[in-house]
Amino acid sequence: MKFKSSTIMTQILDALFKVYELLVPDVRKITQAMVNKGMVDSQTDIVNDHIAFRTMGVDNLGIASFEKIFLVHGYKKMDYYHFETKKLDAYWYNPPTDDLPRVFMSELKVESLTESAQKIISKYTDTVVTDPVDRLDLNDVEAVVTFFQTPLWALPTKEDYENLLSESEYAAWVIYNRYYLNHYTISVHDLPQPYNRLESFNTFLKSIGIELNDSGGEIKTSKDGLLRQSSSVANQVKARFYDGEIRAIAGSYVEFAERGVLPVFRDIEPIKINRKHRRDGFEASNADKIFESTFTSQLKK
Repeated sequence: MKFKSSTIMTQILDALFKVYELLVPDVRKITQAMVNKGMVDSQTDIVNDHIAFRTMGVDNLGIASFEKIFLVHGYKKMDYYHFETKKLDAYWYNPPTDDLPRVFMSELKVESLTESAQKIISKYTDTVVTDPVDRLDLNDVEAVVTFFQTPLWALPTKEDYENLLSESEYAAWVIYNRYYLNHYTISVHDLPQPYNRLESFNTFLKSIGIELNDSGGEIKTSKDGLLRQSSSVANQVKARFYDGEIRAIAGSYVEFAERGVLPVFRDIEPIKINRKHRRDGFEASNADKIFESTFTSQLKK
C-alpha cells in the first residue's frame, strides 16, 4: 500500500497487509501481473481505496468496540448503511490524511437471527466478558497488530460452522475467521489508461485467472453512476475446526473500485484531479453484492 507518512496507523496497516497478502494468494498474483503489464512498479504504487472488516454485533464486540482503534487515530465516522436481508449494519470511516485508506466496518445484527443461531454464536462470544479494545494501548503498534491477529474466541466446531452457514454466511465467516482483514481495494481510477476503467481492468483480471464475483453483475454501479466496484471471489482456505474436522471455507478477497469525478469538477485537467474531486463514500446496493464474494454461491461457480 502507498503511504506518504509514517504514523502509528500506517504502521498498523502495513503490518495487517503483510499478513493478509500471505494468506490471500490472489493479492500477490494480481500485483505481480500488474507489474508485468507496467501498471505499477511494485505493491507500494497501488493506491488502497479502502479496507473492510466484519464484526459480531454482541456485547463487548461489534462496531462500538472495533471502531475505537481507528477513531483514536483520526478517522471520522461517516454514513450508516443497513442491509435488511443479510441482517447487517455498517459505517464507513474517513481517514485523517489522503494517503490512508477509507475503512468500511460491518456488524451482524445477531438478535435478528433465529434462536438456534444466536445460541451457537453466544457459545463462543460469551467468553468475551469485557471490551478487549479497552485493554489495549492504542498507540502501541505491536499491541494493536497482535490484537488483530489473536482470536477473540475459540475455534468453532464444523457442525456449528455449518449450522451458521445455512442461515447466515456472514455469521459463519466471522465465527471462523474472526476479525481478520476481509479485503483491501485497488483504486482502479489511479491506474494508467486503459486500466483505469473497470471494464479493461476486469478483462485483465480474468486473463490471469482471477474469478470475479458476478452477483449483481461483475461491475456493481451506484445510482449516480460515479462509484463502480468489482471484487474477486474469495480464496478458499483449508479450515481445521475445533473437533479436528477439516473443510475448505471462504477466506478473504480483493476488491477493485473506480470513483468518478464529481460533476462540479469535470472541467479540471485530469492531471490535477485528486481524491477530493471524486465521488466519496459507499453505496448500499453495491456493498450488498460485494459481501457475497465469500458466499457459497460464488465459491461453487
